[in-house]
Amino acid sequence: MSSQEEGAAEQDPNTEEPSSSSSCENDVTTGDIITVTIGATVPTGFEHTAAEEVKEKIGVDTRISKDRGRIYFPITTDKLFQVHLLRSVDNLFVVVEEYDHYQFKGSKEETLMELQQLASKLPWTNALEVWKLNCTLKKKKGYRKGGNGTKVKPNTVATNVLVPDSEHQELPQEMSATESQTKIESRPDVESCTQEAAPQDKVIKFRVTCNRAGDKHSFSSNEAARDFGGAVQEFFQWKADMTKFDIEVLLNIHNEEMVIGIALTEESLHRRNISHFGPTTLRSTLCYGMLRLCKPQPSDVILDPMCGTGAIPLEGAIEFNSSFYIAGDNYDMAVNRTVNNICHIQKRRVEKGSPSGLPIDTVRWDLCNLPMRTSSVDIIITDMPFGKRMGSRKKNWDLYPSCLREMARVCRPGTGKAVLLTQDKKCFSKAISRMGGLWRKLHTVWVNVGGLHAGVYLLKRTGAVFGQTPEDIYESRGPVNTQGDGKDVKELF
Repeated sequence: MSSQEEGAAEQDPNTEEPSSSSSCENDVTTGDIITVTIGATVPTGFEHTAAEEVKEKIGVDTRISKDRGRIYFPITTDKLFQVHLLRSVDNLFVVVEEYDHYQFKGSKEETLMELQQLASKLPWTNALEVWKLNCTLKKKKGYRKGGNGTKVKPNTVATNVLVPDSEHQELPQEMSATESQTKIESRPDVESCTQEAAPQDKVIKFRVTCNRAGDKHSFSSNEAARDFGGAVQEFFQWKADMTKFDIEVLLNIHNEEMVIGIALTEESLHRRNISHFGPTTLRSTLCYGMLRLCKPQPSDVILDPMCGTGAIPLEGAIEFNSSFYIAGDNYDMAVNRTVNNICHIQKRRVEKGSPSGLPIDTVRWDLCNLPMRTSSVDIIITDMPFGKRMGSRKKNWDLYPSCLREMARVCRPGTGKAVLLTQDKKCFSKAISRMGGLWRKLHTVWVNVGGLHAGVYLLKRTGAVFGQTPEDIYESRGPVNTQGDGKDVKELF
């Protein structure tokens, strides 16, 4: 590391100065209040939804990154607690430095040497102060110790390691052959984050996580994390630790955009509601984005006819509690999971001294023959079978038209809406065209769900009276079974 120390003493003339949007401009202090830039990963495709929520709840403008699935916004430290109240973000970090057009060297050796030298030149002070304050806030609010349980082998590339609970795992950015995520060093003990719990003579443990996307880099994310992490270790005299770290340093590289940050969350915020996972459990953050898309109003009756583990109606019952939610499924185990998740949330609310009641009910039913009155539902929102872990592509050709027809029957003509998630785009488009007299497509949000390119479709119920259009007489060619062969789906846990 001796060459690294020599390189740190002299400025490389080819290293780009921070962009106008860099965190250097955020080193503004008023008394003890610091203004910094917060970065957040969000469900891919719902960046604008997250930006709207930040504007609504924090009152600041948000910048959407060129790298899909990330947003940035300024905040003062006296309002830091508000970022943990956001429902559309997965992970949070404070920006140390940001470069819009970082000029990487041509050779691998030069680039890695430059990253080593960069570590000692970065403005770490404010970001570390925010990290300390954030740890204090989490300790006061009783955040649970430990991390998300993910174990990452050192010096390996991990592209999809955060959420092992879903057919529809949500990645922070599009999957590609050049994208990789490398984790060097790992999980903090929350109590050791604060100065009280970490005496001055205690060595801080850390890791570096590198997320890289782009096909013009001469280095791998593994190499970048290794060399940059080594320089950080030498500069601060911290100790690298894969399993019990205090600080996670982030190195996010997307083509020429590079952001260095410090993580503020130990595990993704999307796991906030679900205790009983199924094979296709959706992230709560994705559920929130789908709910905002349909704009629930007070007294709306909102239906999820294929609820799975109840992630969507449960998120709605908590965040949009002026509406009433009905969660149903034709699979006994799914209904049981939903009930268990509701009970878990109710118990947690009682422990916090809040009313336990939630505006939600659960039913077992045949989703193509719902036991509900015609025109009795305001909004239908559901995650339809992709035909991979649940059901099959072949069965979807019967299932989708039957579902859309029954949804149209129970949905209010003229005002009713539906928000439907599916990766089987060809089958869904054909089904919608066959149901054109009942449904009109308003908007589509393209999302990355577990590496799959899926669509969230916002539909409007036409004013046509059910029973008076050609679509009403459609009948499937046989009984519909969303479970494929009727066999129990293997649980992931």
